[in-house]
Amino acid sequence: MKRFEYQIITYPMDKKTSLIAMQDDLNARGKEGWEVVSVSSSEFAHLGHTAFLKREIAEGAGAK
Repeated sequence: MKRFEYQIITYPMDKKTSLIAMQDDLNARGKEGWEVVSVSSSEFAHLGHTAFLKREIAEGAGAK
């Protein structure tokens, strides 16, 4: 049976370059095997975005 580990990351949108920084960070995590499952955005008060990621855990390995 496949097993997964998860990360939840919040990206505040407080400056113009925030989306580029978010993209760069997600690309770096993708190279580590992480996959974005969902992104939740809040337009209210410009709170930012929360990304939910997962990656498969190798058989016999524990979650970090």
